Amino acid sequence: MISFISVDVISVSVYAWLNACCVTLFGQPFDMLFASSLNVMASSSVAASVSPAVDTVVQSPLVLTPEFVTRFEPTSFMFWLEMFGIFACSVSGTILAKHKNFDVFGCILVAMIAAISGPTARDIILDRYPLFWMVNMNYLLIITITSVGFQMFCNPKARHVDGLLKLFDGLALAIFTLIGIQVAQEMGANIPVCILLGVLNILFGTVIRDMLCNEIPLVLQREIYVTAAILGGILYFVMEGMGFTPWIKESVTMITIFVIRMLAVRYDWHFPDISLMKKNHI
Repeated sequence: MISFISVDVISVSVYAWLNACCVTLFGQPFDMLFASSLNVMASSSVAASVSPAVDTVVQSPLVLTPEFVTRFEPTSFMFWLEMFGIFACSVSGTILAKHKNFDVFGCILVAMIAAISGPTARDIILDRYPLFWMVNMNYLLIITITSVGFQMFCNPKARHVDGLLKLFDGLALAIFTLIGIQVAQEMGANIPVCILLGVLNILFGTVIRDMLCNEIPLVLQREIYVTAAILGGILYFVMEGMGFTPWIKESVTMITIFVIRMLAVRYDWHFPDISLMKKNHI
């Protein structure tokens, strides 16, 4: 008798857990998700035990709802673009840390900080909880795999490493600026705040990454970096006001930011010194 009760309790618990997972990931219970392929009739006692748990999950969803697991639908272009942005930040952080002779875990830490610090700061400002990387382990998994892979196969002393760092830094700048703008838009922010948070989305992680690696943060130098993000953000809203389709608006924004940044790197563009005092050379 005790063994049957135990089996019944375990089956009810497993079924309730499965329903919770399906609601979290797909927005509907397990039996509704596979209703066309499954025709299982539970006994009245099991159904009576399971239905309260299912009703609780459906009517009062868990904190880990699909809206919080990812910012965008897993089938959308923006979801994969965000994943590529995480990858690009991880590469830039790993390359810089490896160049500074950090160990394995040090490189992974720098990669994680470079990839998630900016979006985390943005979400805290916008009061968006729970934080994306705390409910979706795919972000941390991608960062870890990317960092370990580049540590194994990347030579930090090679001639092309500096160019590779700037390339992935430019890609991350373009992608994260766009994502930051769109997330701020979803939260109802006005245009200047959207552009500011788009810049913060990449700026915060870059500054902390450089400070950990004992480098002067790139944005505190006279580099054309933040300017590229701001110009891209302005262009985004200009095209939105002109009625451009979303994919054109998003693509042109990212391409503009990336091209401006790469041209600045290629031709060594810097802001001029605005000091009115002459510098005396000793």
